[in-house]
Amino acid sequence: MKSTHLPLKSLDDALAELLAFAVPLQGSVELGTFDADGRVLVQDLTSELHVPPQDNSSMDGYALRCIDVATAGSVLAVTQRIPAGAAGAPVEGGCAARIFTGAPIPPGADAVVMQEDCEALPPTSAAGLHEQVRVLALPQPGQWIRRAGEDVTRGAVVLHRGTRLTPAELGLAASIGLDRLAVARSPRVALFSTGDELVMPGDVAPGQMRPGAIYNSNRFFLRALLKRLGCEVSDYGIVPDQRDATVQALRAASSQHDLILTSGGVSVGEEDHIKPAVQALGELNLWQIAIKPGKPFAYGRVGSAHFIGLPGNPVSSYITFLLLVRPFLLKLQGVRVLEPKAVTLPAHFDWPRADKRREFLRVRRNAAGGLELFPNQSSGVLTSAVWGDGLVDNPPGQSIAHGDAVRFISFSELLA
Repeated sequence: MKSTHLPLKSLDDALAELLAFAVPLQGSVELGTFDADGRVLVQDLTSELHVPPQDNSSMDGYALRCIDVATAGSVLAVTQRIPAGAAGAPVEGGCAARIFTGAPIPPGADAVVMQEDCEALPPTSAAGLHEQVRVLALPQPGQWIRRAGEDVTRGAVVLHRGTRLTPAELGLAASIGLDRLAVARSPRVALFSTGDELVMPGDVAPGQMRPGAIYNSNRFFLRALLKRLGCEVSDYGIVPDQRDATVQALRAASSQHDLILTSGGVSVGEEDHIKPAVQALGELNLWQIAIKPGKPFAYGRVGSAHFIGLPGNPVSSYITFLLLVRPFLLKLQGVRVLEPKAVTLPAHFDWPRADKRREFLRVRRNAAGGLELFPNQSSGVLTSAVWGDGLVDNPPGQSIAHGDAVRFISFSELLA
């Protein structure tokens, strides 16, 4: 059969079209704050208190009135001791309070002098048998005092709906007293592979592999990527390379999942069972995306489920997932900021052979602050994604000379 050449679609156009289909999922679940890492808020979080709730000391030292320390070396009576969690009495003239980090500032005190700038003295009868402190440095009003509401003010929205929670956000939610959070429900994703050439690691020893067989590496990284994005994954394994079996697997998956994800068998003109099976049950759009690695991509519907078909080459599948499937799944969960952050860094390599497609080159940062290029950029070399710590997003038709400024996207941005 003669291949039908589809026009190349830009990555930006493909992503916009794909995201238009990604309507956020209905429903939410309530989780303990301890268990909400990586999940997406479905409502704003508003603080009912100041954080910190009152002025407190940011140092171990002495709380005092600046007016009582006219010169360095002034001696004050220490009339109270205030640990964190305790409230102090008012500080009277000529007196100081021994105070510890996090303890509330007692009424009357307007500064804290850290203990390194003080000298503790024994009690004397002149000081009413109180311990004393010699203040060795002149204090300034407000020094070493954390003000009430310095972090969060009462009534402030601390986290917005659509925020994907990280450990820092969980701590912030806990700081305003929230032990449970309403989050978007997890996307339910069915994952399977087709291809009689695929073999699962552990099923066949390397020395016993039949000619043409390969281990199914895509299944492992795709499943891990889906779980990192908070998905509930149903692994359908390797579906036999038969149309009836493929239709049966798609039909079963569509009734229980939000997304069906496959890899391989989406190149234009390729003989496979995924395309006719999806078309028999729903609709399928085949795209040729102007990126390298990548290019073949499929989006469609099977019943109420979304369908996405990724290319079969491992690096193509990996990169295409990060660039297209990741934002699609995040939008399903209501995330609003979908684009990964990029930085500009110098290329410490030459790339003279510009491609007409937008390229994503596997690179890593070096000690000199530049980017080194993995020598083999083939779409089948998964080693490049392990060796590298990110991608150079190189525009179509753009060659690169050593020292050129390039756009770098860290894998830490894409795998978060």
